[in-house]
Amino acid sequence: MTPLLLAPLGLAALAALVVPLLVHLRRRTEEVPLDFAALRWLDPRPRPRSKLRFDEWLLLALRLLLVALLALLLARPAVLGWQDDALRVLVAPGVDPAAAQQAAGPEAELRWIAPGFPVVGEGAPPPPAGVSSLIRQFDAELPQGAPLTILVPPVLAGVDAAPLRLTREATWRIVDGGKTQAKPAAPASPALAVRHAQDQAGAVRYFRAAAAAWSDKPRFDSGTDGALPPRGSVLVWLVPGPVPASVSDWVSAGGTALLASNTEIAMPAATEALWRSVTGATLVEGGMLGEGRLLRFTRPLEPAAMPELVDAGFPARLRELVSPPAPPPARIRAEDFAPATGAAPFPLPPRELSDWLAVLIALVFLAERVLATRRRRLAA
Repeated sequence: MTPLLLAPLGLAALAALVVPLLVHLRRRTEEVPLDFAALRWLDPRPRPRSKLRFDEWLLLALRLLLVALLALLLARPAVLGWQDDALRVLVAPGVDPAAAQQAAGPEAELRWIAPGFPVVGEGAPPPPAGVSSLIRQFDAELPQGAPLTILVPPVLAGVDAAPLRLTREATWRIVDGGKTQAKPAAPASPALAVRHAQDQAGAVRYFRAAAAAWSDKPRFDSGTDGALPPRGSVLVWLVPGPVPASVSDWVSAGGTALLASNTEIAMPAATEALWRSVTGATLVEGGMLGEGRLLRFTRPLEPAAMPELVDAGFPARLRELVSPPAPPPARIRAEDFAPATGAAPFPLPPRELSDWLAVLIALVFLAERVLATRRRRLAA
């Protein structure tokens, strides 16, 4: 443990130590002179040499100590290496608390892999979220010599795509007996809202068939009124000519629109080919427009111009186009995610002692007040 001062210039306040000294020199215990009859015959001229002396040494010492402690508080004392090297045990969500305590031992203190690292047994188990980053954070905040044990279920949820690399060699233990984690629900099929011109009604059937292939209860509607659907739906715009500004605004606010080839609109600068034919020709192009996605067919929606419309793989290819990008997988077998070593250690911050010093100052001040106002001193 190494003591240090974070603001050493605060020790300049030690110059205030002269104040209690001056106070005690000027305010000595008052003495009332008494004249005796025999003293009148003595010569008043010779006087004894005055000496520098202090009264009430204990009170003076307390006041000097109080000033010194205040100066030390301004200097912000701290210590390095205050952390202990006791074993830390982390428990991943999904592990049964009783099984974790049995695996770690009755004396071990277990903490959940969750924000704040709460103690296991205090409250409900947290949901699995950000497990990888939380393990890295806990490892970075530990002293370099402290051992670490991590208890995980057979299938670990809430991880990211990066390998787990720590600053120390941690004990990675897989604990059975936890609750079986439910598989994530399959994403709902997209809702298609087709807006078409009267002469484009024939192309609507391809999208209706695709929606029926996605689900037994397809979410599909069509019309010629031009009304925009809710934000979660996919707008299929089959109206020739300029695209209304309301459609562009709808896409910019987070919507997804798929346009026919005979529409007129300025495509995003980052437009790229999203679907190619077997010969390499572009069938659908698109890119991000504001917060949403703008897609457009490059060929008329007719089997003669685009044979892929009647292909058995058209529904799956269309769903892949209009669905938002899938999030990266967050579940992995725990045995495949064991941490490696080699991460650079982080310097731990010093621990300030200001709180403890403030308590000591309060106690010294209280003792000084009691001694300064005691009855015997007031009666002197």
